[in-house]
Amino acid sequence: MEPSPEQSPHHAYPDHWEADVVLRDGGTARIRPITTDDAERLVSFYEQVSDESKYYRFFAPYPRLSDRDVHRFTHHDYVDRVGLAVTIGGEFIGTVRYDRINDQGRPASAPADEAEVAFLVQDAHQGRGVASALLEHIAAVARERGIRRFAAEVLPANNKMIKVFRDAGYTQRRSFEDGSVHLTLDLEPTEKSLAVQRGREQRAEARSVQRLLAPGSVAVIGTGRTSGGVGRTVLRNLLAAGFTGRTYAVNRAFDEGLATLDGVPAHRSLGEIDEQVDLAVIAVPAHRVPEAVADCGEHGVQGLVVLSAGYAERGSAGRELQRELVRQARSYGMRIIGPNAFGIINTAESVRLNASLAPESPARGRIGLFTQSGAIGIALLSGLHRRGAGLSSFISAGNRADVSGNDFLQYSFEDQDTDVALLYLESLGNPRKFTRLARRTAAVKPVVVVKGARHSGTNPPGHAVPVSRIPDATVSALMRQAGVIRVDTVTEMVDAGLLLAGQPLPAGPRVAILGNSESLGLLTYDACLAEGLRPRPPIDLTTAASPQDFRDALAEALADSTCDAVIVTAIPWVGENGEAETGDGEVLAAALRGAAAGGPAKPVAVVHVEIGGLAEALAAASSTAAPRTRPTTLAAQPSGPPAAPEPATVEAAGTAGTAEAEEGTEPPARPGRIPAYPAAERAVRALAEAVKYAQWRRQAATPGKVPEFLDETTDEPGAAALIDTLLGAAPDPRGRPLSHDEARELLGRYGIPVRPTLPAPDPETAVAAAARLGYPVALKTTAPHLRHRADLGGVRLDLADEDALRRAYGEFTELLGKPAELLPVVQSMAPRGVDTVVRASIDAAAGAILSFGLAGAPSELLGDTAHRLVPATDRDAAELIRSIKAAPVLFGWRGSAPVDTPALEELLLRLSRLVDDHPEVVSVALEPVVVAPQGLTVLGASVRLTPPPPRGDLGPRRLPNY
Repeated sequence: MEPSPEQSPHHAYPDHWEADVVLRDGGTARIRPITTDDAERLVSFYEQVSDESKYYRFFAPYPRLSDRDVHRFTHHDYVDRVGLAVTIGGEFIGTVRYDRINDQGRPASAPADEAEVAFLVQDAHQGRGVASALLEHIAAVARERGIRRFAAEVLPANNKMIKVFRDAGYTQRRSFEDGSVHLTLDLEPTEKSLAVQRGREQRAEARSVQRLLAPGSVAVIGTGRTSGGVGRTVLRNLLAAGFTGRTYAVNRAFDEGLATLDGVPAHRSLGEIDEQVDLAVIAVPAHRVPEAVADCGEHGVQGLVVLSAGYAERGSAGRELQRELVRQARSYGMRIIGPNAFGIINTAESVRLNASLAPESPARGRIGLFTQSGAIGIALLSGLHRRGAGLSSFISAGNRADVSGNDFLQYSFEDQDTDVALLYLESLGNPRKFTRLARRTAAVKPVVVVKGARHSGTNPPGHAVPVSRIPDATVSALMRQAGVIRVDTVTEMVDAGLLLAGQPLPAGPRVAILGNSESLGLLTYDACLAEGLRPRPPIDLTTAASPQDFRDALAEALADSTCDAVIVTAIPWVGENGEAETGDGEVLAAALRGAAAGGPAKPVAVVHVEIGGLAEALAAASSTAAPRTRPTTLAAQPSGPPAAPEPATVEAAGTAGTAEAEEGTEPPARPGRIPAYPAAERAVRALAEAVKYAQWRRQAATPGKVPEFLDETTDEPGAAALIDTLLGAAPDPRGRPLSHDEARELLGRYGIPVRPTLPAPDPETAVAAAARLGYPVALKTTAPHLRHRADLGGVRLDLADEDALRRAYGEFTELLGKPAELLPVVQSMAPRGVDTVVRASIDAAAGAILSFGLAGAPSELLGDTAHRLVPATDRDAAELIRSIKAAPVLFGWRGSAPVDTPALEELLLRLSRLVDDHPEVVSVALEPVVVAPQGLTVLGASVRLTPPPPRGDLGPRRLPNY
């Protein structure tokens, strides 16, 4: 909303303060600055507030606002006096304002850094988290305007408001003065305030999805009068699934005399329905959607599933229609799935919702599924159905203009009916938030992701979200850091999901293989080695093995403390006449399930070849709930054929979807479903993902830390002052690169010394520089096309004296060009070691990323670079240098001396701290970093600064505006 001309012209309307938020009950509201045009809205709002709330606000009976009050509360300069309002349907439901004050409590201007704050929320909307959301946003506004503290006077009986301040997580002080409680809040975000904010965000967004998936009533808008059509199909699917709530068919073209359709009440508009409608499924042409949304909003509908197409997937005009659709829905407090959606499903017995185009509702299960593609959603539903797997919930979000994968993670985190979350994503609107939510969810249940459109460099049509420029390999590394199981295909996602939903997590990588085919066992063995597992020699039961033989062998393998998982291979039995017999798959399945039920809790997978009924019988179980396990002591690897390299020490694993059981809990429950695979490679790959995920879960239970020495040896205030000086009073929005000396000074504030270089525009200057630095020296060109290119002759090392330096200088200019082109420099020699590259960069979508690799071909040509999100912990730094393929070079490869990896880890932590403390530092490249057996040397550094970008992850809660 723009201000009227009456608004003070020298303070522009701050439209970046406008935000859509999700309230505690899952509904949405809009927060925006109050303007002079809001006088009537303010008066109407105040009239709906109870006398008690007015008394709490003004400390006296205050039945109505005077004209002077209205003028004061609607005229702000957006610096020293600010008012924000929460609106639904364009009307106020809550307000907050601050007035800057001085030490005596009188009105003031900057540099005064304290403000008095006051709230008022309509009684009908109290308890929805309105005041908490307002406090987050007004605090962010105040910090932007240089205010560091809020002061508030609250009556002792106003417990709700006192609780809002107390629970916010800010550092606060309280005193009792003149019959009121005086509160002072320091507005600098704290670890507690961020945790409170994110906890509220999680509960609100989860509740908003839960309202969509578990409505008490559904109206299908656009239900056709004749068979066929999208709306009529959804209505019939709702009825076929046995939806437990009330269902309505709505179409403005219905005849006035039409009372029912397919046995449900038929209406021409929502206004004709006497009862509350919670969810509306909209299946009308795009040009009629705004009318349907308005009808829904005016009659209190809580959420929308928009199946209609014709939006952002059609181009720029459709994208604007999509934005307007979201704005319209949110103005009424509604969230949207879609547009261009396939629908939603909830198999809970108390709901039984199939508001989708899927003709058959999936069986009830423990897998939650989110997809951004209707076609992929159909394929996944079909694939899971064929494999006998059930779902807890399903969302096909289409253009995901509002509800996204992040919202689904929020819901899955606390949904007791979901043990595994599967997501097919084609775009990430907020990668930074996604990794944060995925890390938290993955700590309690597996998250399996397939990322489509990985290499296109653009978003799919319809996905109006920011495009991240980071390579797909980097995205994959960051997902792994967050505990996400990243797979390449939807088939792999189903394979992994079945194993994780039905089996406990493995305690380690040791795999027993048994079956009635030696060849299939060897294929499985080879696949295990290729995936980094440690298989035991396959046990061949021979083709004469009976189901009882399988049961005995599986029971023995499960009881063996030297194996962590079992893969059973099975082929049809061969009869006496030499012909293959399909055998009785149900009998074999019963034998395997019986053995699994009686042994220790370890994952079991079956690889079978054309055994009729086996997969179906293995999947036939009452539940896919994952079992709980006690910690297990692992024994040594037995002798046998060569195995994969020994991984890091492995402790006891938990189970997929449940926390680890503690000592003394009840015996572990056995899984009911054993996943079956038609190929050894697919079973092994799924098991390998479970092993890596289980290891991540164990490590996540004791997270890494940022060493305390960083606090003692860094000069954060000095670095901040230097950055302000370098950027200047009016910084260029494009930023600026730092000179060598400027970069050295800034990095030195964080304990990162860069070896000095001296310019050498001619031989005499070079000799003088070498005399200052001390021999031996290196002569290097800093020309961009030759920088770090020793292979092109751009670097001459170990120049021991003046003669060698002059000779090298002459060869330089003779072979490569004039000194003015080469920009040569002289630098003292560093101890011999391994050349590495350390970088940090800011991606607008993903945030700060720390990268490491070996200098030269390994990182530049082969892409052997590892990545971690900032801030990095000591564990992140250790994993970073060990996760590149060339890592053995650092640890004594082929008899060379191991280098000082602790020093390298410290360097990574210091650089991480620098870019985390100072968002103005958008790019740092340390190249090369020579890591010697004792210590390291940074020989080159480049740094780029820009004005500080907004940090959305640290700001108040808000829904994205695409």
